[in-house]
Amino acid sequence: MPSVRIVFRFFAGLLFAGLVVSAAAAELPLAFTSALKQAAIPLDHVAVVVQPLEAAQPVLSHNADAALNPASVMKLVTSFAALDRLGPEYVWATDVWADGPIVDGVLAGDLVVKGYGDPTLTLERMWLLQRELRARGVRHIRGNLVLDLSHFEVPAMDPGAFDGEPLALYNAAPGPLVANFNATTLRLKPGARDVSIVPDIALPGVTLISQLVLEERAACNGWKDTVTPSIAAGERPTLVLRGQYARGCGEQALSLNLFEPAVTFDVIFRGLWAEAGGTLGGATVPGLPPDAAPLLRFASEPLADALTRLNKYSNNLMARNLFLTLGAEAYGAPATLDKGARAVREILERRGIATAKLVLENGAGLSRIERISAGALNQLLRAASHSPLSAEFESSLPIVAIDGTLKRRFNGSSLAGSAHLKTGTLRDVSALAGYVFTASGGRVSFVMLVNHVNARRSEAAQRALLEWVQSGEAASGTAQ
Repeated sequence: MPSVRIVFRFFAGLLFAGLVVSAAAAELPLAFTSALKQAAIPLDHVAVVVQPLEAAQPVLSHNADAALNPASVMKLVTSFAALDRLGPEYVWATDVWADGPIVDGVLAGDLVVKGYGDPTLTLERMWLLQRELRARGVRHIRGNLVLDLSHFEVPAMDPGAFDGEPLALYNAAPGPLVANFNATTLRLKPGARDVSIVPDIALPGVTLISQLVLEERAACNGWKDTVTPSIAAGERPTLVLRGQYARGCGEQALSLNLFEPAVTFDVIFRGLWAEAGGTLGGATVPGLPPDAAPLLRFASEPLADALTRLNKYSNNLMARNLFLTLGAEAYGAPATLDKGARAVREILERRGIATAKLVLENGAGLSRIERISAGALNQLLRAASHSPLSAEFESSLPIVAIDGTLKRRFNGSSLAGSAHLKTGTLRDVSALAGYVFTASGGRVSFVMLVNHVNARRSEAAQRALLEWVQSGEAASGTAQ
């Protein structure tokens, strides 16, 4: 029974932390509290910390110690840890071996590829990798394509377990070999009477069926919400698209998480190889490389560039691969989730950031159990701002009303261009954290976490609090 009591005390502690309202609650700006009331979000389900970077104490601190779900704001934690541990110039490698002689452009043997978790292998970079391979004399491969996946040790994952959307790209699983963010892109093309499906890259063995109803209308708002993809059971994979499609949409691209990462890598590698005139005669099989130096070591984009894509567009797969990479770098391969969590926690503790309320699952925030306090996030933002790598960290965040996940948020307000903030959204969660530039030229760390069934209605409250900070009142501590 001791374990039962420990679990009870743990959850009781979380509940208590979430319900305690700080004395500073009475000083919260009236426009902010009014917007929360209008949205029917109780104050005890909200945590806020606002602190000018040059100030010793926050000017607002409400529920700062509550352990709350930050959704994708957790990517700030993984990003900070990565810059601290790996540095901005860190690169991932993808190694390629020719296991056999190469004569007149023909590899008489297997091509072996080992991945180390590079999350930046877009279609363009896959093409560059193959170009480097051809430059080393390989045009045709008579043997197999051998994939070494040993660098990661991750349990099998059901991509639909999180929210019942297995084909959604944000549910793509991490992997040591990941191509194009595990996206399979389909082109939807309206014809005379129907809508055809054309894959960007050939999908051998996959049947595509369009049951989309072509509607004769010009409006094309929210077309993705009217298209429902599903995988039909059968002897071979069959993707069916159902729903309505307006002729006014013209040609559109639909990207889906159709396969396991290794399968998507295989499909994309073979498709691009064939497009360039190459042949690959064998099957795709798991395996290990020969005991020799690789023919090609292909380097990724540097970490600083990867973080910009990761945070601006809140890329879950990139964050999950980075989380695992941290574990492997700290404790050796194979990378595991436990190693990643240990590595991140160690880095935060070394930098004086509180970890008592920290719960890590995958480092991306795509989780129902990940937790952190607003106070700890504020400590992290301040530690990052005083780091020699502060510019790399801050520039990776979306700019309000300008780009990334904030491109269409708070448009038409004075906030446009005045804040770098990471967004976080899940069912019952809405979060923002980052830096706000005030009208007087000051810089303020900002954290706001909402965990409530009405969390999605909190945008007006977020805007009110951000405008209060941006106006410069945060520097004076004036709440009204």
